[in-house]
Order: sequence, then C-alpha cells, then structure tokens
Amino acid sequence: MANRLYNKQISPKGYKRGGGVTGKTTTTKTTTTTKSEKKPGIIRRTIGKVRKKFLPTFDEQFAKARKNKQKTFTSTRDDKKKGKLEYSTKTAAEVKAAKKRMSDRERARVGDTSKQLSEKGAAFKLARKMGKKTFTHKGKKYTTLLKGEKPNKILPELSGKTSKKIKKFVGA
Repeated sequence: MANRLYNKQISPKGYKRGGGVTGKTTTTKTTTTTKSEKKPGIIRRTIGKVRKKFLPTFDEQFAKARKNKQKTFTSTRDDKKKGKLEYSTKTAAEVKAAKKRMSDRERARVGDTSKQLSEKGAAFKLARKMGKKTFTHKGKKYTTLLKGEKPNKILPELSGKTSKKIKKFVGA
C-alpha cells in the first residue's frame, strides 16, 4: 500500500516519483500522445533498406506475400532448408475460422480427426440405432445405455393378492 501511495505522489518540482522517463507526454482533452524516439540516421536507414532487400525477416516476407495476395511463399530465412519449405499466408485466426466452417467430411479429408467418432463410438452408435442392448467391440461386451440411463426391468407375470401388493410397491 505504501509503495502505491509513493508512486502516485508528486514532488515539489512537479515530477512524479517512480518509473522511468520514456518520452515527453502531452495530454489534450481527447487524446494522449507520446513523442517518438529519435529517427535513425541516413547510414542506418540505408543499411536497413539493403537488409530488407537482400535478407528480409520472416515477418517481412509474410507481409509482402499477403500484400501480393499469394496463398503460399518460400522463406529465405530458414537456415537448414533455405527456400525449400512453403509457408501459408493465412493467420492462425483465419485457419481457425475456416475449420469452423468445414463439415465433418471435409475435416476428415484434411486429416483432422478431432470431431470424428472413434471406432468404439461408431459401434455404439450403430448398436443403439439398431435397438440392441449390448454390443461387442474388440472382444469386449459393452451396453448401449447412456450415462445415468437405467435399464428397463421386465417383471414376470404374477397372480394373486401378493402380486398386486408387489406391483403397487414397485410402481408397475
């Protein structure tokens, strides 16, 4: 608590305590702007332009390919496989949105198995559709009941006074 108060105090000269100086900040009624740092000199700018032309970074190559509306591009920055790998110009968000639009069949064609049924799940679905109570998968027997579902108990036919009492007690 004391540190927070210390950082918010203003010294007698009007400077705030705590934190470093990052640039002069001017505040107006609507926006706050910070003056940018000193621009690089002519030599550094020239070196930067030459580097961009002959040794562009991966991000610069990606941006250039997107700007030119290419679907893929080859990177010259990969040390081991220079220019042999093709990279997509889609961002992760675009790929995720495209996957959401795909149907299960399209997903399977691409190789995504996240939304597909397992072998056991497919066998369960088929057995349940056919109305079976049990099914066998890889040598083991399984029931077709869902979690929380109770099996239907069939009561044998009873007669007499006791049978009426039993049926009444069970709720049949």
